[in-house]
Amino acid sequence: MAAHLSYGRVNLNVLREAVRRELREFLDKCAGSKAIVWDEYLTGPFGLIAQYSLLKEHEVEKMFTLKGSRLPAADVKNIIFFVRPRLELMDIIAENVLSEDRRGPTRDFHILFVPRRSLLCEQRLKDLGVLGSFIHREEYSLDLIPFDGDLLSMESEGAFKECYLESDQTSLYHAAKGLMTLQALYGTIPQIFGKGECARQVANMMIRMKREFTGSQNSVFPVFDNLLLLDRNVDLLTPLATQLTYEGLIDEIYGIQNSYVKLPPEKFAPKKQGDGGKDLPTEAKKLQLNSAEELYAEIRDKNFNAVGSVLSKKAKVISAAFEERHNAKTVGEIKQFVSQLPHMQAARGSLANHTSIAELIKDVTTSEDFFDKLTVEQEFMSGIDTDKVNSYIEDCIAQKHPLIKVLRLVCLQSVCNSGLKQKVLDYYKREILQTYGYEHILTLYNLEKAGLLKPQTGGRNNYPTIRKTLRLWMDDVNEQNPTDISYVYSGYAPLSVRLAQLLSRPGWRSIEEVLRILPGPHFEERQPLPTGLQKKRQPGENRVTLIFFLGGVTFAEIAALRFLSQLEDGGTEYVIATTKLMNGASWIESLMEKPF
Repeated sequence: MAAHLSYGRVNLNVLREAVRRELREFLDKCAGSKAIVWDEYLTGPFGLIAQYSLLKEHEVEKMFTLKGSRLPAADVKNIIFFVRPRLELMDIIAENVLSEDRRGPTRDFHILFVPRRSLLCEQRLKDLGVLGSFIHREEYSLDLIPFDGDLLSMESEGAFKECYLESDQTSLYHAAKGLMTLQALYGTIPQIFGKGECARQVANMMIRMKREFTGSQNSVFPVFDNLLLLDRNVDLLTPLATQLTYEGLIDEIYGIQNSYVKLPPEKFAPKKQGDGGKDLPTEAKKLQLNSAEELYAEIRDKNFNAVGSVLSKKAKVISAAFEERHNAKTVGEIKQFVSQLPHMQAARGSLANHTSIAELIKDVTTSEDFFDKLTVEQEFMSGIDTDKVNSYIEDCIAQKHPLIKVLRLVCLQSVCNSGLKQKVLDYYKREILQTYGYEHILTLYNLEKAGLLKPQTGGRNNYPTIRKTLRLWMDDVNEQNPTDISYVYSGYAPLSVRLAQLLSRPGWRSIEEVLRILPGPHFEERQPLPTGLQKKRQPGENRVTLIFFLGGVTFAEIAALRFLSQLEDGGTEYVIATTKLMNGASWIESLMEKPF
């Protein structure tokens, strides 16, 4: 059991156990010793649902990464390929299988497609002459992976690009399948709200899937009251801004992958006296970040400026707890102190780690360049000088700052101005291509197609109307004891989260005008519940809303939703699902065309 998955209103361990059971059943079909060959991208997501110990119990003796040519030698009966349905991977698998066949004693080959089988991939294996070598060809529907007690992700890295650039609905189908799995485990969700074209399609797929399963009534008492489906392109602004929560900044600076972060090791080296700092570790320090760690759960969603005071308070509490040992006189008191020791030592280790991380982040956030960039971002978001060429962006291009940083800022300006004047847009494009190379013309085309960097049409900037109606910019933000979600960006309230907040209270009817300006339809669907399963809420009991971000979500948005869940008079608790956990840099990168 993963304890941190069951602390919220919805016990996500139920989902984790269901996917683990399916994995065990598949492994047991392949009798005898096994070696797993992994598509490298899958190892991170799989690590969140099944550790090596579970695989070992089912006779998995060896694990390899999928690479060309021959597989490493392994004295096993079964070789199982765990792969995403990608054609380029099929070529590598065929190479592996053919080289094994030449090697000698026959092995049993099996292939597990995650999350769906693909006829195209099977046809490719057939063309390469190896399809017949596989005894089991199955799919493992790992759609939504529990990351935390209130967080699920599909970790589908190309979802935004597929949906908005390539009109490929595969990831939307997977999202709908994932939601059907959730409903099978947690009951039918009575009300579905949505905003955006992709949201409409996912809702339609869910309704169609439900019709196809008419034979069996879902008799599980519903845990969720509402589902809110939100397109990422309804709010293109939020991921472009720099996140200012503790977890958001860790992700911005170091990148969090499948709840792990890799950090520079020097800060974490144990300090020994007299060794003059030699033998510093060279391997990156890898830490897991989730709410299983008490201190991290407390500080992860705070604005970074409020983290230092929490850490110093914690340090005093822990040192006071260790001082208690001097007061323990009787055997009973000593025994009690010793029993608390493991917890205290873990707390001390946790504090040391987060103090080091906070120092690393502070080095970045106190730099002049970080301040200049943040100032420009906040000017754009509050509507200052969004319609002319920005001198800071010009300087960044002239000094050849990282291209992703420049693109984020230019896209942010474009979104905050409902597109740029043609003259300004052409100037930026010309400067970027002349400085960074003409191969990036395809990237600029992608950004335009996605609506991130575009000319202003109709000569009207709608952003001020949206900003004022939804109160997206707050001048006086209390970062230490916040009263509004705008604390996560020190002034800017994420548009996506504001939409969720207003849906909960007073309802979207109050903002019809803004909803019409934002892209895509908005809608509401009801799913009838069988008699006896209607939910009667107790006085004071909060509604539970599942909010699904189609195209990705940032840690700052998650922090803002957790803030709303904890409000005493909020009335709604949120569980967050997404196609991918992302930040502005990883998002822009996913839209960049790799130069040939």
